[in-house]
Amino acid sequence: MIGQTVSHYKIIEKLGQGGMGVVYKAEDTKLKRVVALKFLPPELTRDEEARDRFVQEAQTASALDHANINTIYEIGQTGDGQMFIAMAFCEGENLREKLEKGGLQSGEVFDFAKQIARGLARAHESNVVHRDIKPANIMVTDRGEVKILDFGLAKLVGQAGITKTGTTVGTVAYMSPEQAEGKSVDNRSDLFSIGIILYEMATGRRPFQGDTPASILSSIIKDTPSSVTAVNPSLPRDLGRIIRHCLHKDP
Repeated sequence: MIGQTVSHYKIIEKLGQGGMGVVYKAEDTKLKRVVALKFLPPELTRDEEARDRFVQEAQTASALDHANINTIYEIGQTGDGQMFIAMAFCEGENLREKLEKGGLQSGEVFDFAKQIARGLARAHESNVVHRDIKPANIMVTDRGEVKILDFGLAKLVGQAGITKTGTTVGTVAYMSPEQAEGKSVDNRSDLFSIGIILYEMATGRRPFQGDTPASILSSIIKDTPSSVTAVNPSLPRDLGRIIRHCLHKDP
């Protein structure tokens, strides 16, 4: 699709691909700005009811208007019926990429954690639950600003009864126990996911381990991870307390 124009967006380059779709960098030819275009997988938009749900979710997410939530500009559709989202383009890298490069400084851990929490708090005030909080869905701009991505998409997948293609262990690793057991979730599920991310940022490893998605889900449901201060004694005790609170099995 490189070089093609979709609606009034000229595709510049491919940025990435996952179970929730393909993302391209594009130029908004009307407003002369760079945007990110996420094209949803066909199985997410083939069903009319699923499309309607997605539009409703995107409308809700776009109205959140918070510095730590990535801005949605519009929803569009190609001539062959494929839906896409136009959103703000962030210069930087996602938290997964930053973690893979090595440990974070303690100041970064607290700074990123506060920004993630503020963004989710704003969403939860509007009764919007993310359901898929993980490092790959958290962008960190070159200015150190955190932007949470993909509100509403995880809910669309669940409501449509669709299995995400390309689901990875990394996605499973950030689920709450209630998600792992297929139960209904609310904003407390996002808090459990924040606890996992905090643990990984602070220690460099995930609290729940396994060789397969099934074994990781079992660990999430049953295991109590070592405290972060046991892994890294230099961390503040209050951080360990906060993470333990987030990782309670009972919502």
